[in-house]
Amino acid sequence: MKVAIHQPQYMPWLGYLAKWAAADVFIFLDTVQYEKNGWQNRNRIKTAAGPKWLTVPVCRAPLGTAIAAVSIDVSQPWRERHRRAIEDAYAEAPYLGMYRAELTALYAEPWAELAPLAAASARWLARAVGITVPAQCASTLGVGAEDATGRLVALCRAVGADTYLAGRDGGAYMDVARFAEAGISVLTQTYEHPVYAQPHGDFVPLLSGLDLLLTHGDDALGILLGGSSWSRLPAVPRAT
Repeated sequence: MKVAIHQPQYMPWLGYLAKWAAADVFIFLDTVQYEKNGWQNRNRIKTAAGPKWLTVPVCRAPLGTAIAAVSIDVSQPWRERHRRAIEDAYAEAPYLGMYRAELTALYAEPWAELAPLAAASARWLARAVGITVPAQCASTLGVGAEDATGRLVALCRAVGADTYLAGRDGGAYMDVARFAEAGISVLTQTYEHPVYAQPHGDFVPLLSGLDLLLTHGDDALGILLGGSSWSRLPAVPRAT
């Protein structure tokens, strides 16, 4: 069984969704440190004026705060701003009408914590493009805070996985030999970003998958999967 493990991201990009689609189970790694100015609370859409950030405002999170412990600044009207920004940016997109009610429902929820919002937005986007792989949060699996490799191995064991799907740079920070000792193979993803028809001029890569969904609808899954390939990491210890 293949597992993919990644921090929860708000309305994630195509490579994230392609990794999810390749797995048998996906785990939101909400137990690791929140990354300020990362992708956990923001992503980009394409507007007539160019790429635009949609950022979820969060309360101050001291260094070392786990993603699962980060609160949203509910004093700011970010939900309505994001919904309107999407409506304006994709007013002419062929599939906005199909997903408008679901997006409205997502932004109607009174989100107070970042991790549930990020996971919910990612789940919705994955489901909308046609990904049916189940997902769960690391915080529900009872895995203690170990070093990076130990945590990943423990999460693989917790769900009975024998293959771990890593990102492009997985080999740079993991001790692959420890996966091998646990009977777990490691595959790394290479993602060549597909080019597809977009509104508002020249193509812009690295946007939220929402851009592809609203412009290509039922064809979105095939387009995003076309950029992904996998290779096996050799089970050799890292140099020290």
